[in-house]
Order: sequence, then structure tokens, then C-alpha cells
Amino acid sequence: MSRCEIAEPCCVLVPAGYLQMGCATGRDDEQPVHRVWTEAFEMAVFQVRNRDWAAFMEATGHAAPPEWTNPDLNHPDQPVVAVNWFEADEYCGWLSRVSSRRYRLPTEAEWEKAAKGGRDGALYPWGSEPPKDHGEYANRWTSKVSGPLPVGQGTPNAFGLYDICENVHEWCADWYSREYYACSPESNPAGPASGERRASRGGAWRHHIKASRCAARSSIPPDFQYADYGFRVVREVS
Repeated sequence: MSRCEIAEPCCVLVPAGYLQMGCATGRDDEQPVHRVWTEAFEMAVFQVRNRDWAAFMEATGHAAPPEWTNPDLNHPDQPVVAVNWFEADEYCGWLSRVSSRRYRLPTEAEWEKAAKGGRDGALYPWGSEPPKDHGEYANRWTSKVSGPLPVGQGTPNAFGLYDICENVHEWCADWYSREYYACSPESNPAGPASGERRASRGGAWRHHIKASRCAARSSIPPDFQYADYGFRVVREVS
């Protein structure tokens, strides 16, 4: 078994550069569209899976999440769900310790940049075609589902990331503020200093349309454990 399968996630490089963050035709909290710079980082190809979370629990003695024994949600290759923000952050800390590399949750700016795959004008990871007209999306989500799909079922975006706007909502590092874009710094924005809700990105299996736009924002209190919330990690470039 490879090192990637044991603990460290397979990651792809997202290069340093500018991003036009937000969407002029989106919701109020996606505006104004503004230019931001992010340093290079590496993002996990897949959302953190149940098999990854099992290794974390075995190594640390951490309790299982509430939906751990639900047969609709506990396939080893499904993304782990019902972990709160603090647990996701704890997982990143553990992964950093066992790998001697720094892992963490992505900022909203990093997540959006990665989702767009280097194309500022893209509404979705595949382009601007709406989900109902995107053949692969429609074929993958043809019937009512009772949980997320195992990771990596579709085609990756231009950076090589799977499921980046669908399957489960993904925790981000930032506190959430709907007014943040009006005062966001241009370089490596990391969200407001405090808040009541943590930012999240991406669509989820529970919704009628299971993909969200790359710029769409969401948030919940950091201690909530929802069955359509998971996360993926980023790795800092040394």
C-alpha cells in the first residue's frame, strides 16, 4: 500500500497568482467581485474519506462522528460526514504531525481559486454550462440518493480536483461574514478575525441540484455536525 493511501492525501499544485473572486450575478455575499492574490498551495484531490477518518480515529482515539454506522454514509470511499469544524481542524493538525508537512483547511479564496481551475470566468468546475445541461453531471446524479457518492466518480477539473463543487459541503478555514468582500485585503485574504459561523463551499448530495457555483458561499456554526458536511485539506508548499 502506498504512502498516499495510508495517511498523506494525494495533492495537486495550485500555483500562485491572482483570482477575480466572487460573482457579479450571484448573491449579495458574493459581491463585489474583487481581485485577490494567493500564494501557491497544494490541495487534496479528494474530499477526506471514511477510510482516512478511520486511520485518524485509530491513531488518536477520537470518537466516531454521529453518522459513522449509517449504511448510506459509511462506505470507506465516501467522504466522511457529520464532522464539525473543530474536528476537521483537529484532523489537519494530526495529519501535519504524522507527515511532518503542514496541512490545514483552505481559505475561501484558495478554495474558489482551486474550484475554478485557473479560469476566472468559469461558473462551475467544468465551465459555465448549468448542471441540468451538463451531461456528465446529469448522468452521475440521475436518481434520488441517500448519501454522497464515493469520491472520484466524475471527471476532475482543470487542476485535477474531483467533486470540488458537489457531493458534500466543505469546511473552510475562515470565519464567515456576508460583508467581507467589501473590505477584503488583496493578498491572501483569510476572512474576518472572528464571527459566529464558519465559511463552507460547494454543493451537497442532499440538494435537488447537487452542484454549486464556484463562487457560491455558505456557512454554519462551527460545532454543527451535518450529514452533508465534510472537508478536504490543503498542504502548504515548502
